[in-house]
Amino acid sequence: MDINKLIQLLRAQKNKETIVSVFIVIIFLVLFYIKPYPFELVDMKIYDLFFHLRGQETPPKSVVIAAIDEASLEKFGRWPWSRDKIAKVIDKLSELEAAVITFDIILSEHEQNDRVLADSISKAGNVILPVVFFFNENAPEELTIISSAFPVLNTQNLKRYHPISSKNVLVCQKILAENAAGFGHINMFPDPDGTIRWEVLFIEYYGYMIPSLSLKTVSMYLGIPPEKQAIDANRGVYLGKRYIPTDPWGRFLIPYYGGNETFKHISIVDILEDKVKKEDIENKIVIVGATAVGIYDLRVTPLSSVLPGVEKHANVVAAIIDGKTLLPASSFLVSLLIFLSGIISILFYKKLKAGYSMIVLMSLLVIVFSISFVFFKNGIWLSIVYISGNLVTQFLTTITIKYAYSEKEARQIKKIFSSYVTEKIVNELIKNPSMAKLGGARREVTVLFSDIRDFTTLSEKLPPEKVVEILNEYFSTMAEIIFKWEGTLDKFMGDAIMVFWGAPLPQNDHPEKALKCAIEMISKLRYLHSKWKAENKPLLKIGIGISTGEVLVGNIGAEGKKMDYTVIGDHVNLACRLEKLNKQFDSEILISEFTYERMKETIDSEYLDSIYVEELGTILVKGKETPVKIFKVSLR
Repeated sequence: MDINKLIQLLRAQKNKETIVSVFIVIIFLVLFYIKPYPFELVDMKIYDLFFHLRGQETPPKSVVIAAIDEASLEKFGRWPWSRDKIAKVIDKLSELEAAVITFDIILSEHEQNDRVLADSISKAGNVILPVVFFFNENAPEELTIISSAFPVLNTQNLKRYHPISSKNVLVCQKILAENAAGFGHINMFPDPDGTIRWEVLFIEYYGYMIPSLSLKTVSMYLGIPPEKQAIDANRGVYLGKRYIPTDPWGRFLIPYYGGNETFKHISIVDILEDKVKKEDIENKIVIVGATAVGIYDLRVTPLSSVLPGVEKHANVVAAIIDGKTLLPASSFLVSLLIFLSGIISILFYKKLKAGYSMIVLMSLLVIVFSISFVFFKNGIWLSIVYISGNLVTQFLTTITIKYAYSEKEARQIKKIFSSYVTEKIVNELIKNPSMAKLGGARREVTVLFSDIRDFTTLSEKLPPEKVVEILNEYFSTMAEIIFKWEGTLDKFMGDAIMVFWGAPLPQNDHPEKALKCAIEMISKLRYLHSKWKAENKPLLKIGIGISTGEVLVGNIGAEGKKMDYTVIGDHVNLACRLEKLNKQFDSEILISEFTYERMKETIDSEYLDSIYVEELGTILVKGKETPVKIFKVSLR
């Protein structure tokens, strides 16, 4: 058997698995840096899921929302309201000693009561107004908002600095802007799926860094003087001793506290009708904005599909005050984990069976998911789609390669063993690998021994090459007949052949198959005689012995060394003894009484015209006390 071919096949499989695993790792590293949308979409949804798993958190009480809600619209009419109404809201909030009054409302159109509102803004002295940047066209520089700009530190990093830039801005009416305490942009940049996950802390405008409304609100609330407000280029933002890390675009992931109404809502109606306690407003940040559905300032967030925009600002303000940050893990860390997941795949998947590999895969996915969630709760978003995708792809690819090589190995086994057993038996061995284990089982089989008479004398008279030529033709012909009758060709022993039926596949008619095989072997040999006469070759004569009974059948030998699937027992010895007695009785086929009894009726009914069966008496087999009857089978 060419076992080396199987060894080479297994080595080729392992080498290919390793090469493919490395290639898959490289693919996922490239994908991580390219960030194709399908992968990013899955990543975003996992990110959103983490918020739901984490649940709602308690926000600081220092942030409240003055809500233009349905009750306010019902009381004061549809939006927009007159400026004097808004002025009264500022006056009331000032009376209640709000620390900062932040508007999430663009008052860009002229109205006759602008002066009234401007006076209220000026009197309050702590009103922050919003601006909106546009990115489709340029417009003249608006100098009013420059006073709120943050300076930039570490300008040597500006080549790697990628802030979002604009040269077109929409501000409130000039008279209102001139009296405001500061400005901040309210631009929101949804991800491709429409969800707001990022806060852009500043936008570059004609070389000036204009903060977001939330960032400006916190800087005023904390009383941070302008000289202690700065942007650390490419890294983050300083608010005094506070540091807010950002990505190269000046963004950070919003660590949402919860969904709708996580923050305290106070209706504008209650504020104007003096139904609000001073303790609800005093020393707090009050963000004035719309929550009524009819005003359509609704946003999609990880925790809500209809979150009012003002609540998004409240979440960012609260997060900065609490020192909560959420940033993506470094590219180096994710790349390292992708690489390590490939190493783990190489170590485990290719060594384990599919079932165990699946258990390892599921365990690794749970571990990766759990680690990412722990990171998430500690302010780091560890993207797992590329790591998990690598693990899953490694698993599927390894299993596919193993399956393909198993098929190839099965074909190789068929090729190697087809010279020894029938195709049925090969298929049975492939389906049931346990048959290749050491040990055996007792089973009733029929054993056939065939031997060439006077072979030694013949081989001495002929050159070795001639002997081999005749034997090859003889053995090839006999093997075809054996396989035709579904016998297991145990072995060639010099000039002898050992065959058995009934194992490894059960065969209820194994005595009949053995006898039919013997008859055809004799018949075919007679045909060869006429052929060899014409070729002036010597004629071979054979004797066949057959016996049926219980034997030990199995794979016997030294595991990992030499193993043979064979049979051992008294009936094996008996068949061998019968084959040798052919010369004594001048017969060609001898069968034991055990074989004869198993197929007596078949012989009487089907073979009377083609064979003649004669009882020869009894013989005493070595090692047995009871004599055994033997029968001579002759072709008519």
